[in-house]
Amino acid sequence: MSQTKHKAFVYITHNHHLLVFQHPAFPEAGIQVPAGTIEAGEQPEAAALREAFEETGLRELALVGFLGEQVRDMADFDRDEIHHRRFYHLRCTSNPPEMWNHGELHPSDGTPCPIVFAFFWAPLQDRVPLLLADHGVMLPQLIAKLSSEKE
Repeated sequence: MSQTKHKAFVYITHNHHLLVFQHPAFPEAGIQVPAGTIEAGEQPEAAALREAFEETGLRELALVGFLGEQVRDMADFDRDEIHHRRFYHLRCTSNPPEMWNHGELHPSDGTPCPIVFAFFWAPLQDRVPLLLADHGVMLPQLIAKLSSEKE
């Protein structure tokens, strides 16, 4: 029986751009958004903020809201896991660099650390690159919310 893991995914925006990253040492990992495991007893919103900081190094992030959830079988990645994913919108309230590298020091999968991520901002509205493993499943909800408000 597959183990269910609870995950927090974050769509971080700044000036109608979405923060995405690649793994320079593992190009096969594709392009992703920050995400990680919700720890036992941790609120999903707190996990979203924690994972966003740990993976990006960005401190000035504001939780805007919940976008939705997805239950995804990870068998297509040879994992006997079900991911219960909760997606959140965070806004970067500072003026971040256009691109930077950051090392995650506490990967939840036990990978030797640090894991270096190469971050960049992708323009929203049909110019976000294809994201790995359904990381982009809630982009339509994000775009709809952003189009109804000023960022």
